[in-house]
Amino acid sequence: MILCRDGRKLVTLSTVMSVPRYINYMKAGNKTGILEFILLGLSEDPELQPLLFGLFLSMYLVTVLGNLLIILIISSDSHLHTPMYFFLSNLSLVDICFSTTIVPKMLVNMQTQSKAISYMNCLTQVYFSMLFPILDTLLLTVMAYDRYVAICQPLHYTVIMKPRLSGLLVFVTWFIGVMTSLLHILLIMHLSFCRDHEIPHFFCELTQVMKLACSDTFLHNVLIYFMTGVLGVLPLMGIIFSYSRITSSIRKISSSEGKQKAFSTCGSHLSVVSLFYATGVGVYFTSAATHSSQKVSVASVMYTVVTPMLNPFIYSLRNKDVKGALGRLLSRATSCLQ
Repeated sequence: MILCRDGRKLVTLSTVMSVPRYINYMKAGNKTGILEFILLGLSEDPELQPLLFGLFLSMYLVTVLGNLLIILIISSDSHLHTPMYFFLSNLSLVDICFSTTIVPKMLVNMQTQSKAISYMNCLTQVYFSMLFPILDTLLLTVMAYDRYVAICQPLHYTVIMKPRLSGLLVFVTWFIGVMTSLLHILLIMHLSFCRDHEIPHFFCELTQVMKLACSDTFLHNVLIYFMTGVLGVLPLMGIIFSYSRITSSIRKISSSEGKQKAFSTCGSHLSVVSLFYATGVGVYFTSAATHSSQKVSVASVMYTVVTPMLNPFIYSLRNKDVKGALGRLLSRATSCLQ
């Protein structure tokens, strides 16, 4: 049995790595005490693996193709070159990246029957699985502000929502997301992982990884709660405030046709916001109410896989402008083939 000293803790490495890998570990100077994690996944039943593989592969392909179609429609139709659809194209890009962060690795593990993920790949997955939900939250908030200006201050909309401001808002959302996720990763890299290396999830989720740490995680937990409040609760309050003002403005519209048109411009966005926050809150309460890691993993599928897949359908089916642009795109494609 090989023993190593990690600070004041005496750690047994025989349960973590073999002797050759331990020698390589010592040469590399890795202070985490671990070279890889084990993702337990959604189910350990081998009979369910082909079914799960086909299901998630189909959902991933629909997510990628659907969001790429939204981006193509917006970029190819001059009628959609507005701030609202500029934000929507960025949201579709984020949804593609979010699913790509998680699903391909899960599919590979299912296909190869290997549940291992290297330490650095796990940290990379943690980073991007934090970044893209933050971007989703901030982009939805920016879109709510755009709708507020369009409905509550229609005469000043073109003056306020200039292309320069739209680009600046998107840049700020990316900057906040990148720096916040980087801060978490820098703190995690100073943790020691020297005990159990099994993660009861289908991807390296921040809180699940932190539970495996031997060192103190108090600062990390404080940062998580603080960032959840700043980047989760405050944007939601901003969205609620925007829609409260939008509702008040719509009530003042005398014609029913005008009210319907105003509601139609907000319906798609409000549906996406409801779906995003409902799934996020559902995962939170599921993890708080149950100790079953499998139930938490199943609940996490909603916001990591299902929500990015449904967003293109919500915007294409509930939005007349997108449906009209899609029709024009298909007409041009048909004429080119003839």
